[in-house]
Amino acid sequence: MSPLLPLTTSPQSESELLAQAQRLAGYTLGELAQLAGLATPRDLKRDKGWTGVLLELWLGASAGSKPEQDFAALGIELKTIPIDSAGRPLETTFVCVAPLTGNSGVTWETSHVRHKLRRVLWVPIEGSREIPVGERRVGSPLLWSPSEEEEHQLRMDWEELMDLIVLGQVERITARHGEVLQLRPKAANSKALTEAVGASGEPILTLPRGFYLKKNFTGALLARHFLIHQD
Repeated sequence: MSPLLPLTTSPQSESELLAQAQRLAGYTLGELAQLAGLATPRDLKRDKGWTGVLLELWLGASAGSKPEQDFAALGIELKTIPIDSAGRPLETTFVCVAPLTGNSGVTWETSHVRHKLRRVLWVPIEGSREIPVGERRVGSPLLWSPSEEEEHQLRMDWEELMDLIVLGQVERITARHGEVLQLRPKAANSKALTEAVGASGEPILTLPRGFYLKKNFTGALLARHFLIHQD
């Protein structure tokens, strides 16, 4: 059996990417970090993006922090998703930063959210806090595109949230808005303000916002594909 090695170039096909992701299933994060010559953090409080960076390295992702998909040539986005012992997501999933200005004429078809979620490689990872970071195992990957019903759910929420942004109601949006997609502040600190539109159409400063998939959406997605029983 050939030794496990990170992809040094971007995968050339979906099948190559999926095959590499399948090879990682069953390994712990600590094993993968050691094989790649990376240190494993004690916890992820200060290194929230570490797991994603580790998987990007192993899978040959090219985008880095650029606003395109992680595997731009294949049109595929990589999403690691922490799960509990029953295979249920432990947290919401960040999709992309929400545009708070310059939204006239923007549609779901041309939206960044739709672009990012058109084709996703989901990699579930054990995320229970009692398991040390280095001992958390990587699960079987799933290559997914939204079904008609899923796309409809996403579109309805996106349109509702974007309407509120355009109408100057961004400060009134809470995480409870949206059935499957929510808008939440995304900033390292409360000083990182960005421009938005106020209730009377005036420019205001507010915290940057991000679109996140709710756990009910990703939970149903994983349950359907991995035949997990949901309560």
